[in-house]
Amino acid sequence: MKSFLIVLMLFCTMSVQYKENIHNISIKDIDGNLIELSSFKGKYILFVNVASNCGFTKQYADLQALYQKYMSDLVIIGLPCNQFGAQEPAREEEIKQFCTKNFGVSFILTEKIDVKGNNISPLYAWLTNKKYNGVLNSSVKWNFQKYLVDRDGELINYFYSTTNPLSDKITSLIIFE
Repeated sequence: MKSFLIVLMLFCTMSVQYKENIHNISIKDIDGNLIELSSFKGKYILFVNVASNCGFTKQYADLQALYQKYMSDLVIIGLPCNQFGAQEPAREEEIKQFCTKNFGVSFILTEKIDVKGNNISPLYAWLTNKKYNGVLNSSVKWNFQKYLVDRDGELINYFYSTTNPLSDKITSLIIFE
């Protein structure tokens, strides 16, 4: 009986999922300044891996429109990444200038990161792994894939590049106040 209880306790322990809170993660903005995601508690966050030379680059305009419309309730964070078709070869300073000049981007841009592979950023490890986010596993398929996190730092869902930032698929999940 005693060994049965030990096995049962081990089984229960193994099936419990480890879950981190996204608000414990920090990233660096495009100028190298530290961003504590805890500073966004109470707001939705839309994370988007971005690239300047991609067929979806025009989504910068819609991301900016979404941000302008809902900035009191929504934080948008663009994360430049050069892992898909080498479509973001520029340095951070050039990326920032490109986004500002061509799309009027005023939402947060970060330093270049990896969203998959051996050097995956801790943020994307959290976004793509159920072990950390407690909700679902995913993999980033291409530039401009979007991840939506709620006001409490819980992953809501992710959307492939083909989903426009202004789509009802995204905006219907956000309760704007």
